[in-house]
Parts: sequence; C-alpha cells; structure tokens
Amino acid sequence: MNPFKVKKRVIANLEKCYSIAPLHYHGEDYILVAAEKQDPCLLFDKQGELKETVWEEPGGVMTMVQVPGSDGQFLATHKFYSPNDSKEAQIVVVTPRGNGKWDVQTLVNVPHVHRFDILERDGKKYLLVCSLKSGHEYKDDWNYPGKVYGAELPDNLEEFHEGHQLKLEVLKDGMLKNHGYCRDVSSGVQTAVISCEQGVFRFVPPALRERKWMVEMLLESPVSDAVLVDLNRDGIKELCTLAPFHGERITIYKELDNQYEQVYEYPENAEFTHAIYGGDLCGIPALVVGHRKGKRNLIAIFYEEESQSYQSQELDEDCGPANIFHYVNDGMDIIISANREINEVAMYTIKKQ
Repeated sequence: MNPFKVKKRVIANLEKCYSIAPLHYHGEDYILVAAEKQDPCLLFDKQGELKETVWEEPGGVMTMVQVPGSDGQFLATHKFYSPNDSKEAQIVVVTPRGNGKWDVQTLVNVPHVHRFDILERDGKKYLLVCSLKSGHEYKDDWNYPGKVYGAELPDNLEEFHEGHQLKLEVLKDGMLKNHGYCRDVSSGVQTAVISCEQGVFRFVPPALRERKWMVEMLLESPVSDAVLVDLNRDGIKELCTLAPFHGERITIYKELDNQYEQVYEYPENAEFTHAIYGGDLCGIPALVVGHRKGKRNLIAIFYEEESQSYQSQELDEDCGPANIFHYVNDGMDIIISANREINEVAMYTIKKQ
C-alpha cells in the first residue's frame, strides 16, 4: 500500500524554473524560486501565494542560500544558463530594501559556479563554492574539471561589489562534472557532501583556531547527486545517489565495515535524475527524487518495516522536476517543486494514507 496521499497545486508558471530556497524575512518564512534562463526570481509565502518579484533578470540561478542570522539577505548564483553557457557566472549578494526593492551586488565571479552553501562552525561562517567545470573550448567540452573553493564569510557583505570581490581559495580540484551538493550534519558539525565523476566527498569546515578543511571520500564511483538519510531507522544514514552525471540510476548504499555497499536500486530507468531530498515525509524517513526525461516523475522511496525492504511510490507523473524543497506548515508536509520541463512551480501537500 502506498503510504502517501498527495494533493497538487500549481502556484506559478515560470519558464525553466530551477532553484528553490527558504528565506526568513520580517519574522516570516518564505520560499524563493528562480529560473535557469533569463527569467524572474519569485518570493512566495508558506501557503504558496506570490508576494514579490525579487528580480526580473538576469537569471541563470543554480543555488540560493540565506545569510545566517540575516533578515532576508541571501546569496545567489547568476548567469549560469547551462553547462555550455556559464563562463560569466557569479555569486551575488541580495539585500532587501523594503517596499519590494532588492539590492543585488556581486560577491565574487566564479566561472561555471553551480552549487554553493554557507556552513557555520564555532561561531564562524564559511562559504563553500562548487564549479561544475573550470572552462571549455567547445560545446559539451569536459576537459577542464571543476573545483571546490572555500572562504571565511565576513559579517558585512555589503562592502563587496564588482570592483571589490571576496577572495576564494581552492580546496580541491580535478573534480570532473562537479554537480551534486547537500548539507549534512555529522557529529554535530555542518558538513558538505559533494558529488562528481570521481565519487562522493565530505568537506568539513575548520574547527576553531584551525585553518584547514578536512576532505573525506565516501564513495569512489561516478555520482551526479547524493544525500544521506537514515531510511531504515537503525541510527546509521544510508547514502542515496543519482548516477552517473544526469544519469538514470537511483541507488542506496549502506555503510558496512567502514565502506558503503549497495543495498537497493530503483527498478526502473529514471532518465536525467536531478531533484533530490532526503528526510522525514509525514514522519516517514524518505528519499524523494525527480527526473527530467522519460516518464519525468517525482518519486518517493522509503523503507517498509513489514517487508523489511525498500519500496517506492510515484508522487506525480510527467512533471520533470529540477529541484525540490520540503518543509512543514501548520503540521502539513509540503514539497515545492520547480518542474522545469513543464515550466511550473508546484506545491504538493502530502499526508499519510
């Protein structure tokens, strides 16, 4: 029996909608949704009502992250329009000025920047930046692997602009098709789980009075995206992967004898896997995945106690999600999905059957 009952509502039509992020602003929780091409960034409330347009263009938004402790200030990628059109990509600082006005300034130019995050440790904020590649000479050229950069993030970001940019240091290079990112709390520390052709890596920010980041390989296999979630509730998180780059395989690994062993693979080809979430869904630990070609479904995978096996349920069909975001509002589980392939922003309200 499928455990989830799903109600869908389309809350906006946005061409090539792609990036989603939460934003806490003026004491309320909101959702940002932005586009991959030259289209707007929209701000919705928790009920899915459109409140403001943050910008009309340039778009090319792969990632948005609120500055911790701020009142609505966030960072965003701009001008990453595709892997073949992202040489001018940058990270910008977006600051609300009230009355629907938002100030956008350059923080740092990073060609081909795809994912980034702000991690906190011991009272410091760290910017972690992932470039998909380092350059190209022709369409679909992957001869220049991506990199991961880091920097301590100062409290005042409004001092930065095109002529005065944040300095980054290279933490790791040689990362071909450096695509996947998720934040994972490990031993009480915010860490970054990053996926590329060389495998899945955990990046740990420096402890107090240290300068060096720690980098650990979790899995040596080409992976497009990954999350860690304890699906079978045994106290140890499974490593859930989409592979290879923009690939068709959804796989779950379990840590056995200090290495990850495959314990499940979704039985169908899910062409162009992309959207991914790992965490509770109506109190059930779940992996939620969306894929952008073929059937273009939104899928939930969970562990069924009765059969002692991993099971799946389709939450939506032919929607082509690029990214998804989960939250709980008034006791109701909500997934916001940027259904890029059909240009719709959708709100899924999910209940237990």
